[in-house]
Amino acid sequence: MESGILYIVATPIGNLQDLSPRAIEVLKSVDTILCEDTRHSSSLFSNFGIKKNLLAYHDHNERNIAQSIVKQLLEGNNLALVSDAGTPLISDPGYVLTRLCHEHGIKVVPIPGCCAFISALSASGLASDSFTFFGFLPAKAKQRKDKFAEIKNNQETSIFYESTHRIKDSIDDLIAELGEERRVCLARELTKQFETIVTASAIEIKEYLLASNDHTRGEFVLIIEGNHVQASSSLTKEIEVLIKELATELPPKKVAKIIANSFNLDKNEIYNYLIENK
Repeated sequence: MESGILYIVATPIGNLQDLSPRAIEVLKSVDTILCEDTRHSSSLFSNFGIKKNLLAYHDHNERNIAQSIVKQLLEGNNLALVSDAGTPLISDPGYVLTRLCHEHGIKVVPIPGCCAFISALSASGLASDSFTFFGFLPAKAKQRKDKFAEIKNNQETSIFYESTHRIKDSIDDLIAELGEERRVCLARELTKQFETIVTASAIEIKEYLLASNDHTRGEFVLIIEGNHVQASSSLTKEIEVLIKELATELPPKKVAKIIANSFNLDKNEIYNYLIENK
């Protein structure tokens, strides 16, 4: 008997019109749909006349039921895997199942669509030629700071997800490790009525969050520009000595401004030099 197919189907992250005609066709054709939350998916599918057997598949039961799902596929059943929003397996369950499918020779077919961090990156104004997606930031402050310290000198763009409850603390931790001048994009409520994409310095992002409680609502994509300052850069040894002398008396932001104005240099380059050599 020929085995069935596992379809990995992306669903909307806010705007229902983003569910593709191909995705609708596949969801209507399969025998069973695997969902993170069957109630959430049932509500979504009702908008498109999709009436199928739904099976809960989430972080808490993934390892326990993956083998039985593979058995269904080997018996010739076609299944679809969806997450609550966006592309499955991107900070969502599904890895265990897709790996088992490949081990058993079962065909896995992606049905592309929404992905929050890709959508945010495309509109961020930050470099997209080289980037790393890390998923959700750690919940504890020390681990968050360690993660920011880890990426401090990375030249590629870094991308994280963060929750409404921790976004202010995470920006504070970011500033502590990467400095006030690091460029950051904050994207929230993507594809929804109050979609907001703000790209600015880290300190300006902090001020934006403090300006209104509404600015902290929703799930966030946090995109951090890479560190493009080269060690040799345009700073001569004499300027480096002067920077260090001023830094003993003045805050980094003030030193960066003075040196930049005096020698016609990039303020961000000087600020980053100070942060890296403090």
